[in-house]
Amino acid sequence: MKDTLAVILAGGKGTRLEPLTRDRAKPAVPFGGNYRIIDFVLSNCLNSGLRKMLVLTQYKAMSLDRHINLGWRDFFCRELDEFIEIVPPQQRIDENWYQGTADAVYQNIYAIEKERPKYLVVLAGDHIYKMNYHSMIQHHKDMQADLTIGALRVNCEDAKEFGVMQVDSDQRIVGFQEKPAHPRTIPNDPGHALASMGIYVFNTRFLFEQLCHDANDPKSHHDFGKNIIPSIIDRHRVFAFPFKDENRKRDAYWRDVGTLDAFYEANMDLVGIDPLLNLYDESWPIRTQQKNLPPPKFVFGSRGDGDRCGLALDSIVCAGTIVSGGRVERSILGPCVRVNSFAQVSDSILFEGVEVGRRAKIRNAIIDKGVCIPAGFEIGFDLELDRKRGFTISQNGIVTVAKTEDLSTFLKQSNSSAYHADKGMNGLTGNHQFSRVSESVREETKE
Repeated sequence: MKDTLAVILAGGKGTRLEPLTRDRAKPAVPFGGNYRIIDFVLSNCLNSGLRKMLVLTQYKAMSLDRHINLGWRDFFCRELDEFIEIVPPQQRIDENWYQGTADAVYQNIYAIEKERPKYLVVLAGDHIYKMNYHSMIQHHKDMQADLTIGALRVNCEDAKEFGVMQVDSDQRIVGFQEKPAHPRTIPNDPGHALASMGIYVFNTRFLFEQLCHDANDPKSHHDFGKNIIPSIIDRHRVFAFPFKDENRKRDAYWRDVGTLDAFYEANMDLVGIDPLLNLYDESWPIRTQQKNLPPPKFVFGSRGDGDRCGLALDSIVCAGTIVSGGRVERSILGPCVRVNSFAQVSDSILFEGVEVGRRAKIRNAIIDKGVCIPAGFEIGFDLELDRKRGFTISQNGIVTVAKTEDLSTFLKQSNSSAYHADKGMNGLTGNHQFSRVSESVREETKE
C-alpha cells in the first residue's frame, strides 16, 4: 500500500445537521459518545493498511483540526513515510472555495503530486461504516481499471439521493445517473438500485488528466458524480466494487447521518441489546482521541433515599461522567457529563460537558457540548414551548439544543412572569419560587 494515497474530503458544511454544525464541520460532529464522525473513515484507512492520508478541510475546521492533531498523529511515523496531514484550502489555482468534490481534489494536485502515488483513494469523511479498502484496491488492480467505485444496494426511494449505477456481468459500469428522480433498478430486483458510496479508487495519472479537462469546462459543476464519472464510463474502464462490510452483521451497515433524525436514530441504535453497528469488535477497532479522564461514577444508590439513585439503564456512559442521584434511560452520555439528583434523562444524546440540573427532565433530545440545564428545566415534553425557546425541532420531534446555549435566560423569564402573578405554584409568590430553585442548586453543589 506504499504506492497508494488516501484523500479524505472533510470540508462539508452539513447544513441539514444544524445546529450541531453551527460551530464545526460535519465530520467533526460527535457520534456514539466517544467518537467523531470522521473517526470511522480514518479507522478504516488505518485498519486497511493505508498510512498516507490527506484530509481536505474547508468550513469551520478548527474543531476537526484539533481532534486529528490530538487523537491521530501518534498512529503514524513520518520516518517510515506514514502521515496524516490536514490540508486547508490554499487557493494555489484560483481564489475560489472548492466548487465540488472533483474541484477539491483538483485544487490540491500539487500536494498529491508531491507524494507520487500510483493509486489514489478518494473518500468522504462524513459517513459511518466499516470497510477494508485494501480489498477494493486489489480488485481495482486485478481488473486493470481506470476507476473503481464502491457500490451499495439500496431501496429505490433512498437511491434518489445517490449516484445510481448500471453494470454488466463483469461489474463494469455502463450507466450512471446522479440523484435521479426515477432510479434504474437492479435486474431481477425491482425494489433496489445500485448506489455509489462516494468511495473511489483512481489511477492517479488518469485522474489528473480528467481533473484538468474538467477544470477547463465552464459548464461543469466540477463534481465526481455529476461530471467526471458520466464523462468517462463510455471510453474508459470503470468498475463497481460491491460493498464488503467489516461490521460482521447479517445486513451491511452504511449510514449517511446527514439529518438530525438520521443522526439521532444511528446513535440510538447503539444502546440496543444487539445494535446494527458493532463498536466492540476488537478485530476492526474504531479509534479516536482518548483523553485522560476518570471512569464514570454513579452515586446515591445505597443511601435509601427513594428516587435519589444514580442509575443508567440501556445506555452508553463515557469516561468522566457522574450520574449523581439522577436516572438515565436509553441515552448516550458523552465525556464529563453530570446528571444531578432526581433529574431524568431518557432517549437522548448528551455531548461532552453537559450538566443536567436537579429535577430537570430531558427526553427525545440532542444536547450539544457545554450546555447547562437549569434545575427543574424540561426539554422534549412541550414541543411548542421548545420551539418558542429557539430550539431546533426535527421532523420526527427530536429537540436539539445548540452548543453553549444559555438556558438560564428562560428560567429568569419564567420567574419574572411568576413574580407579577398574584400567587405562584402551591401558593408561593414568584420570589419564593426562585428562592426554592436557587436553594436546590446550592444544595446540589454540596454533593
